[in-house]
Amino acid sequence: MRSDDSSPFNVIPPAVVALSVLIAGLEVMFQLAAAGILGGQGGVGWRIAALTDYAVRDDVWEWMLANRNFRPDELLRFVAYPLLHGGFVHAAFVVVFLLALGKLVAEAFSSAAFLAIFWISALVGALAFVTILDSRPALVGGYPGVYGLIGAFSFIQWVGLRGTGGSQFRAFQLIAILLAIQLLFATLYGQYGDIVADLGGFVTGFLLSFLLSPGGWHRFLVKIRRR
Repeated sequence: MRSDDSSPFNVIPPAVVALSVLIAGLEVMFQLAAAGILGGQGGVGWRIAALTDYAVRDDVWEWMLANRNFRPDELLRFVAYPLLHGGFVHAAFVVVFLLALGKLVAEAFSSAAFLAIFWISALVGALAFVTILDSRPALVGGYPGVYGLIGAFSFIQWVGLRGTGGSQFRAFQLIAILLAIQLLFATLYGQYGDIVADLGGFVTGFLLSFLLSPGGWHRFLVKIRRR
């Protein structure tokens, strides 16, 4: 009897599925808690409590710098915030991008490279968020990590266009469109912090691809030894 390989999850790398399920699962938990199905009356405040404890906040960063006290529980914000979202639509879009771009990056590079690009891009994006702008709204959600994957995807296209002789600027069409849309909304609402975080994630993902693409680390070592 033939096994059914028609499910899209059969062709998506497990690391991509696992991260997507984790983010989706947390959002479902918050939705059920808000509806009173989980946690009783106390469950209504689960999302707010999680965002209070794990969202990246400029005032918390400034406090750590001023007191030179980098507490582990506060630093945890920089790696935990990509898993939490402001609502269902926010999380849903992140999961869709993760499944689509994560599949491409994990197959072109590796599952370990996919995870490294997502989380390092999210970390750098958060650091850009707290150091470049004084942003009052907290940073939450997986978009900086997703933009890191967009950076890796742009790298893949950039290399491919170089091999075919096409214009390599075409590799950056997606990021240009997305940033233009974000800039429009940021101008309307006067909030530019997310753009800084996402752009930081994109640049990080693109640069990491030079090292994490197949043979990238070897090429890097060869260049270092030649100097």
